[in-house]
Amino acid sequence: MARGSFREQLLRVREDAIIESVNRLLAEKGFDLMTVDEVAADVGIAKASLYKHFASKEALAAAAMVRVLRKSAEVVAAQPADARAIDKLRAVTRWALQVQLAGEMPTLPSQNSSLRAELLGSAAYTDLLMQVSDELGAWIERAQADGDIEPALPGELVLYTLFARACDPVPGFLKAGGRFDDAQIVDMVLGTCFDGLRRRPERAS
Repeated sequence: MARGSFREQLLRVREDAIIESVNRLLAEKGFDLMTVDEVAADVGIAKASLYKHFASKEALAAAAMVRVLRKSAEVVAAQPADARAIDKLRAVTRWALQVQLAGEMPTLPSQNSSLRAELLGSAAYTDLLMQVSDELGAWIERAQADGDIEPALPGELVLYTLFARACDPVPGFLKAGGRFDDAQIVDMVLGTCFDGLRRRPERAS
C-alpha cells in the first residue's frame, strides 16, 4: 500500500514537471511549434514515458490550460467580497497581464479542430472555464449596473475582451522595445482596456 502511494506521488511529480514544461514552451513558442520530443527532452524522460501520462500533444496543451484556469479561479476567489466589481475585474486582468509578461501564459491557436475537441472533451477544462466565466460575467453585470462599464455593451463582448488580454501581443511588443518596465506596461494596457484611448483629465498636483 505504501509502495503504491509512493509511486502515485512520483507520477504526480512527473506530471507536474511535464505540465510545467508544456506551459513554458507554449508561452515561448506556441502550440504549432512545440513538439512532444521537445517536451520529453526538457523534462528528461523518454517520449514513450511521456505518452504514459498524456496521449497526445493536444492532451498536453489541455493539461496546461487546466492549470492556468485553476490558478485563474484561485485569483478570482481571492478578490475581496466588498470590493467594487470593476476593481475585481481590473485585478484579475492585471494578474493575467503579469503572467503573460513573465512568460508563463500558454498560447493556443484559435482554429485547430483536434485541439478544440481535446479541450471541449476535458471536464476539468470546461468546468473551470464555466466557473471563471460565470464569476467574471456576474462582475461585468454589476460593473455595468454601477455605471463603470458601458451598459449597452453585450456582456460576452466585455468578457471576451478581458480574456483576450491573456494573449494580447501588445505587452510583448512594448517589452521588446525596452522603453518600459513590466509594471508600466501592465498599467498602460489596463488603461487602454478599461478606459479606452481618450485623453484623461489631468490630475491635480
